[in-house]
Amino acid sequence: MYALFTLLFLITQNTLILYDFNTESQANDWLVVDDVVMGGRSDGNFYIDENGHGVFEGTISLENDDGFSSIKHDCRTIEVKGYSKIRLRVKGDGNTYQLRLKSKRTDKHSYRAYFNSSNNWGTIDIPIKALLPVFRGKELDMPNFPNQTIEEISILISNNESLTFKLLIDKIELVK
Repeated sequence: MYALFTLLFLITQNTLILYDFNTESQANDWLVVDDVVMGGRSDGNFYIDENGHGVFEGTISLENDDGFSSIKHDCRTIEVKGYSKIRLRVKGDGNTYQLRLKSKRTDKHSYRAYFNSSNNWGTIDIPIKALLPVFRGKELDMPNFPNQTIEEISILISNNESLTFKLLIDKIELVK
């Protein structure tokens, strides 16, 4: 019994939950931002399903330029130092998505990494040092994610094609 308790304690200490979706989660913790802010026609939606998973779904339209849809969560300032990766537990549709982080919510730029989804539940680990700085989809000539704090988490889809999408999200966490 002591060994099991020690193992659980170590596992808990090696991760920090950024967002754990459940039936008590509030959809309004997340804001949908589509290309309509720039004259586009994409339409994203976010809700919590009956199983307590976050559901990000909608359509991407290329009418009026490149299409995108995203969800973002402003979080308290989270200390990242000592963590090496971000872990997502998701179930998707085969589309490629982007995880985006902001060190400071007032920053114009964010840090991006791509991940592929599948039709089965899976765990995706993204090395924090792999997050590249971007602004409006363009990579910036500056260092990768500074690995100090997180104040905003986003998930975005923009694959340069008209499509429908659906991503279920169970958990987002930091891993040492």
